Amino acid sequence: MSAVVGSTPLRQEREWNIGWADVGPFLALLALLVIGFVINPDFLSATNLGNVITRSAFIAIIAVGATFVISSGGLDLSVGSMAAFITGITIMFMNSMAPEWGLAVIPAGMVVAIVVGTACGLMNGLIVTAGKIEPFIATLGTMGIFRALITYMSDGGTIPIARSLREAYRPVYFGTIGGVSVPILISIAVAAVASFALYKMKYGRKCAAVGANEDVARYSGISIIKTRTIAYAIQGTCVAIAAICYVPRLGAATPTTGVLWELQVITAVVIGGTALRGGKGHVWGTVAGAVILELIANLMVLSDFVSEYLVAGVQGVIIIIAMLIQRFSK
Repeated sequence: MSAVVGSTPLRQEREWNIGWADVGPFLALLALLVIGFVINPDFLSATNLGNVITRSAFIAIIAVGATFVISSGGLDLSVGSMAAFITGITIMFMNSMAPEWGLAVIPAGMVVAIVVGTACGLMNGLIVTAGKIEPFIATLGTMGIFRALITYMSDGGTIPIARSLREAYRPVYFGTIGGVSVPILISIAVAAVASFALYKMKYGRKCAAVGANEDVARYSGISIIKTRTIAYAIQGTCVAIAAICYVPRLGAATPTTGVLWELQVITAVVIGGTALRGGKGHVWGTVAGAVILELIANLMVLSDFVSEYLVAGVQGVIIIIAMLIQRFSK
């Protein structure tokens, strides 16, 4: 009888067992596209959709990192402020070294951004794990620190990228490869790597185990501190990648850069099917959630139903509804 239970057909049946958490975000995305087309046929134009998905790439990339943090039972409220801080550091480094290094400073600046972002995420992780501080409190504190630092660095104004670097850096956001926007390709690449790490590697299973039941994971020999700290480091790296893409969009860092990104990131993760209590992550669902948020904002602009100034309010309503659905669906 045990041979029948462990047989290949039954294993395949379990592998093909797809729940609402897996398909829900994509069904919602499809429904939104249909509704948008009914309201305004220009909603589905290639130009509009391309612009919308490109704008959603920043949140999608950061939200992919947040999927690791949340699935491991953590939370990071500092991602918006961290993005502003990394953007400011990157621009300042490139501006200072541009006279000596020329255009070679651009890839160097990207490396600096990755290093700084990973270090910021690692710091958050160590404060939460080694410091044994609740993630909400810890990252609320670092959110204030990062925001204060970028305000101090910019003296309350802006940190613009040097004119000699603007044209060379523009393709990172405005360029295309095979007709597809560069930020879209980068977000797909980040999601693909993250999906492999979360679903196919041992670390992904450890991450889910820690988020599902910390005590059971500890008794199984999994290091809670190491697993969660790595998740926060991944989050920091994803924030840095998003900052790299964001630099040429406005060409400057300001104290308001990344404001409310944490709300959008958490909402995208929740819409994507990842439970805030941890235990399981949905990387591609998270990406779909980020696109859904940007589509809703775009639809509000194209229609006269709701003011575009209420976008953040609508996003707040969405995350509350998504949490209620998760709660009562269990």
